[in-house]
Amino acid sequence: MKKYFRKKWFFPRISNCPLPIACCLLSIHALAQTDSLHPSKHKIAIFAPLYLDSAFDAAGEYRYTKNVFPKFINPGLEFYEGARLALDSLEQDGKELEIFVYDSRSSKETLQNQLNKPEINDVELIIAHCSGNEVRTFADAGLKKNIPVINVTIPQDGGVSGNPFFIILNPMLKTHCEGIYKYIQKYYSIEPIVVFRKKGELENQIREYFDNYGKSTKSVPLKIKYVDLPDNFTANQLSANLDSTHHTLCVAGSLDGNFGRQLALQLASLYKQYHITIMGMPTWDGLTREFSKPDFKGPEIIYSTPFYNPRTDKVSLDITNHFNTVMYARPSDMVFRGYEVTWKFAKLLLQYGKDISTNLSDNKNNVFTDFDIQPELNRQNMRPDHFENKKLYFIKWQDGLIKGVN
Repeated sequence: MKKYFRKKWFFPRISNCPLPIACCLLSIHALAQTDSLHPSKHKIAIFAPLYLDSAFDAAGEYRYTKNVFPKFINPGLEFYEGARLALDSLEQDGKELEIFVYDSRSSKETLQNQLNKPEINDVELIIAHCSGNEVRTFADAGLKKNIPVINVTIPQDGGVSGNPFFIILNPMLKTHCEGIYKYIQKYYSIEPIVVFRKKGELENQIREYFDNYGKSTKSVPLKIKYVDLPDNFTANQLSANLDSTHHTLCVAGSLDGNFGRQLALQLASLYKQYHITIMGMPTWDGLTREFSKPDFKGPEIIYSTPFYNPRTDKVSLDITNHFNTVMYARPSDMVFRGYEVTWKFAKLLLQYGKDISTNLSDNKNNVFTDFDIQPELNRQNMRPDHFENKKLYFIKWQDGLIKGVN
């Protein structure tokens, strides 16, 4: 499916579909006029899990009853809506692009078949809201076509190497661990540091990343105490590793959300006896509702995230107002992600054209969050295995409120 700027969309009739949902789905499940008058337009392909075949039957009828909308469609749909708003903004600025939108969850075509379509041969940029098992397919497509592929969502490289066309925006675990280590060096280096862990391969990987960075750092390495906890650990097992006469930084050495929640809860119960700060993993971004509860009152809770938007700038307010008045809904983080990624990289393509791959670190077009896109070098040949966003924000929560952002 294509969209050409300065052309009108024609929508099929969709019955029994809730109005706010129809506003989004109509713009995707659509037929566009063709346009052969602008062959020199820059071309972008956007892939998202839209599940259109699940939402509509062959006649274009909405499969679900009125006011019913399956949650599994939300992330891809919200990402697409953000991308569409960015493209509309570019159109208003007089920028002409040719956009191809693909449903990566199509039941009629595989992802590989979509990437092999003739119209995508001269696409200059791919933006992908992808899943873990699609990462390698997208990366290989970028290398084959010699065009940038932006992996927006998954902090994985798919095992690729020697691929300077693959860009990971959601930093991988190694980047987070190194960022956390440097943050601790800056703010807590002279205090006791305890990493509480559960047993597991990922937990061992986290420790390895910490230890390896400690060996290579130009600053003074941290003195870290690692403590392995059993299942259903208690506050007493934590307090045995704390000192009431010193401030202690307690680090969660696991990505497991349940482990992190329990660790933060038990440590918060000790706050009146022990002066502690809690450092979590990037997965704690999904625990923010928990941190607003009284049970977590007391200690500072810090975690890293690559995407932070306080939603106070004009563009964010305009998007929120659009959703409130048109969609009767509140925009999710994925809407803002779709907007900023599409805006940023479309602008880079318009500015640099075929040279976009060598100008990915240009940050003039950042919207809500800052990106620091750097090559991940192969130590054997010093060539990039891929590019990765190295920018991390550290969010501080205390007593149910965001206290600060570093």
